[in-house]
Amino acid sequence: MTDPEIELLLDGLAEAFDRKSWHGPNLRSALRGVTAERAAWRPGNGRHNIWELALHAAYWKYVVRRKLTGEKRGGFVLKGRDFFPRPEAGADPSGAEWRKDIAILEHEHKRLCEVVANLTSGKHNDARWRARVHLIRGAAAHDLYHAGQIRLLRRLYPR
Repeated sequence: MTDPEIELLLDGLAEAFDRKSWHGPNLRSALRGVTAERAAWRPGNGRHNIWELALHAAYWKYVVRRKLTGEKRGGFVLKGRDFFPRPEAGADPSGAEWRKDIAILEHEHKRLCEVVANLTSGKHNDARWRARVHLIRGAAAHDLYHAGQIRLLRRLYPR
C-alpha cells in the first residue's frame, strides 16, 4: 500500500514536470518542440538561455535528491554547479547535444522521483520530515518557475 503523503508529493513533482495539470505548461511541455538553435538563443548579453535553464533544473533535482539521501557532493553528470554554459564555447548548437542534455534532465527527474517514492512519511511535528517535504515541494515549484521563464523566452525569440 502506498503512503498518501508520498503520493501527493509525487503528484506535485509530476504535475510540475511532465503530467497535465490545471496551471498550464509544465517544464517538459515548455521544452517540447524547442530546437537546439532556439534553446541556445540569448535574449541579451549575460542572460541565460533555454538550454542553460534546462540543465539548471536538472542540477537542482540532483541537489534535492542528494539532500534527501545524504549522498555526498560530486555525483552530477556534468562538471560544475548551478548553471552550465550551453552551447559550449565556440561550438554550434547541435540537436544531438541538446537531446543529450534533455536526457540528463529527464534522468535526474526520474531519480528524484524514485528517491521520493521510497521515503516513509514522518509525523507532522517532525522537523526532519517537514524539511524533506519543503525540499520536494520546492523542487516542483522550481520546475514551474523555470517553465514560465522558458515560455517567455520562446515568445521573445525573433521570428
